[in-house]
Amino acid sequence: MDELPVDGDLIRRLRDRDESAFTLVLDRWSPGLRRLARTFVSTDESAAEVVQETWLAVIEGIDRFEGRSSLRTWVYRILTNTAKRRGSRERRVVPISSDDGPTVDPSRFQEDGPFPGHWWEFPPAWPTPEQGVLRHEVQELLTQTLMQLPERQRVVLALRDADGWSSEEVCELLGVTAANQRVLLHRARAFVRGKLEQYYTQEATS
Repeated sequence: MDELPVDGDLIRRLRDRDESAFTLVLDRWSPGLRRLARTFVSTDESAAEVVQETWLAVIEGIDRFEGRSSLRTWVYRILTNTAKRRGSRERRVVPISSDDGPTVDPSRFQEDGPFPGHWWEFPPAWPTPEQGVLRHEVQELLTQTLMQLPERQRVVLALRDADGWSSEEVCELLGVTAANQRVLLHRARAFVRGKLEQYYTQEATS
């Protein structure tokens, strides 16, 4: 895969309506944009439309881009705002948890006992990929679980764990501190793990 030019060269080429430059960023960033959009909207088709709207907005707005952030961050901000609007129209973006509170039920840990702070009982082992972890129903569960996360947790988890963004890049996009980003990521991972643990526990006992 061809390397992207540095931002200055890439912006200049996009402003010159260089088709090869646009194709390059389209191919490189569209999969990640679509994954993030899907965390806000109800269907894959809707996510694809959000990505299309985003690229149209990029083409129309590239001449006004002031370079206060990286080009990729700017594009992802457009995507996020577009996906939020569509998600709100679909009445599907309804967080059921907040950024506060424990990430794991405190009752699962010993308060007194011989080992205070340790698990009363270790969580059950998850199946290996060979045992069907990647089944369609698990993927659907993950999609539904992401939709239940508060917005910032959802975005942080998608960018860090699915797209490999660095902490610094996510902080720039969301305008949060590194410490806040770590908390958001930790809570999001814990929530998703809890849902998966419930699923696998039910599977093991059914």
